[in-house]
Amino acid sequence: MLKPMKVAALVGVAFAAGFAVKGLVGPVGLEARSQAQGATRVFEIRTYTSPDAERLKALHARFRDHTMRVFAKHGMTSVAYFAPQDAPLSQNTLVYFISHASREQAVKNWAEFRLDPEWVKVAADSNVNGNIVTKVESVFANATDYSPLK
Repeated sequence: MLKPMKVAALVGVAFAAGFAVKGLVGPVGLEARSQAQGATRVFEIRTYTSPDAERLKALHARFRDHTMRVFAKHGMTSVAYFAPQDAPLSQNTLVYFISHASREQAVKNWAEFRLDPEWVKVAADSNVNGNIVTKVESVFANATDYSPLK
C-alpha cells in the first residue's frame, strides 16, 4: 500500500507531466497567472485523510462550496485538486496543491484563514456529525527550473 505522501508525489509528477505534454495554455489562463506570480512562489502539497467514504464526500463538498473561495480571500491560490483512483485511498483521501507568494506568506495566509469567521462556521458545520478530516500532511515545494508550472 502506498503512503499518502508517496501518492502526493506521484500525483505531482503526473500533474507536471500532463502540463509538459499538453501545454499550459487553457481556458483559465494558467500560463499567464503562473508567470505573473513570479519565481518566489511556493507550492504546498496537502493530503487529507477522512475516516470513511461518506465523510470524504462531505470534504469534497466543503472544498467545492466553501474552502476554495475562502483560500482565495487569504492569498492562497488553488492549483489542482485530486481524488485517487485506487482503493483504499480512493475511499478516504484528497490531495491538493495550492500556492503562496512565499513560505513566510504561507504562514500568514494559514493564520488568517483559520481565524476567518466564514471558515470557522463552515468547519464547525461540516464536522457536526464527526470530523471529516482525521489526518493532514503538508509538504512545501519549489518549482524546478525546468518545471512548466512556476
